[in-house]
Amino acid sequence: MASRFRMFTKRFFIYSNVILAVVFLLSCLASWVDPRQWWYITMLGLGFPVFLFLLVFFLLCWLIVRPRWALISAITLVMGYKSIIVFFAFHAPGAFQYQKDPKNIRVATWNVARFIEMMRNNNKGSQTRLKMMDLIKAQDADILCFQEFFHSFDSAWYPNINYIRDNFNYPYWYYSHDNDGEKHYTGSIIFSRYPIIDSGMIRYPRPTLPDALLHADIKINDDTIRVYTTHLQSLQFGKDDYEKISAIEDANDSLVRNSRSIASKIRKGFMYRSIQADLIKQVLQDCPYPMLFCADLNDVPNSYTYFTVRGNMQDAFLEKGFGVGRTFSSLSPTLRIDYILADEHFKVRQFNRLVKNYSDHYMLVSDITLIK
Repeated sequence: MASRFRMFTKRFFIYSNVILAVVFLLSCLASWVDPRQWWYITMLGLGFPVFLFLLVFFLLCWLIVRPRWALISAITLVMGYKSIIVFFAFHAPGAFQYQKDPKNIRVATWNVARFIEMMRNNNKGSQTRLKMMDLIKAQDADILCFQEFFHSFDSAWYPNINYIRDNFNYPYWYYSHDNDGEKHYTGSIIFSRYPIIDSGMIRYPRPTLPDALLHADIKINDDTIRVYTTHLQSLQFGKDDYEKISAIEDANDSLVRNSRSIASKIRKGFMYRSIQADLIKQVLQDCPYPMLFCADLNDVPNSYTYFTVRGNMQDAFLEKGFGVGRTFSSLSPTLRIDYILADEHFKVRQFNRLVKNYSDHYMLVSDITLIK
């Protein structure tokens, strides 16, 4: 009887390990397959961190109990290494040196969530806005890229462009909205302490949200670089959706109904971002200058969006960071969805992730050298 139980237990764990290995490899395919045709594989990609953790757990357990069976996890991990090396940065953590080297360009990117409070007042939201402004000032960046940036021409609301331009010494800027008679605007923006000599904007096609891909050609001494920034299709989660997620976690009676609703929004987000990512890839291929790309992609590293947009560019976090590098404060501790990317004309010198719960995103800062 005892021998049968041992045999059953052994087979159970071996088969579980094999099934996990297959699911893990399918989740790795999410980086390469178009969500418009293979949405179910893309959905599996969301479970990549969990599958990776379980594989490592199996590997360690087998090394203790039956070392030869550890090969199942070991071989699987080797096969999925391209997804692993974009998920986790392996550089030793170190303090960010705020004293700037004059040869470096300091770049910061942040989804500022409309600075929390848009109308002038003295409530908690406005106090958070001031803390965000102080944090921006402290970075002393040469180039700022913001997403979900709010600006108003109504005196009762905050004119954030004017505030940053006048108080932090950013005389040059390019915003994704022109003055067309409206009072309030939300979009992406690029600020620079170096002259912007040209700029451009491309709106994403419907049915995606009407965000834009911006670029600014910036003159730095005798060189010109192009900086892109954008905000890709979000999941459009509202308060009700977060409540549904909580209900799913609590496994209450509405589990199936809530799961379907959330899954539908996630699927739509993946599909729409793939349309935007394909457009970005085409645009970047025609860039005539050394290129920096700062964005809230609303997608994780092991995704079609990330691999399509990044191409051969360097990821500043992977070059100088450590760990998972979470940039979004809600839902999951593994959500790295904001990025600073640089092409081969640059060398990434250092990277910093400012974990401050002001916006629902964390600011990223990197010092980069143009090497031509």
